[in-house]
Amino acid sequence: MNVKKILFPTDFSHTGDAALRLATALARDSGASLLIAHVEEPPVAYGGGEMYYGMPEPALEEIKRMLHDVTPTDPKVVFEHRLVTGDPAGAIVRLAQDEHVDLIVLGTHGRTGLSRLLMGSVAESIVRRAPCPVLTYKHHPRKGDAP
Repeated sequence: MNVKKILFPTDFSHTGDAALRLATALARDSGASLLIAHVEEPPVAYGGGEMYYGMPEPALEEIKRMLHDVTPTDPKVVFEHRLVTGDPAGAIVRLAQDEHVDLIVLGTHGRTGLSRLLMGSVAESIVRRAPCPVLTYKHHPRKGDAP
């Protein structure tokens, strides 16, 4: 497989930290560039037209700063940032198509059972719909790590 561009979606979680190390290593070893992206979800509209903004989110400038702080673990890897808006899975799949990405590397929270059923799985949706291979990384916390 000839990999020129790797998409690394981030939700700024610790699960993504380990996945970023993996994406960086793959980019470095294949000479690929890394596209680091975050998807900002728009507020949800209810039937009556009122908007629900959910839990308070950081301001857009704070999100841009957080995204800018996500960088490859190897400074030799060429990368760029992208902030997109939409449904996370759909936006990532569209970005992969638009940017002709060869591989998506993403961390997964590894939810199972009821939490997966209620929350859905962004990673699962990306795997099913992506135009390219998807490598998911499930973080296995060590004893003493924060949940």
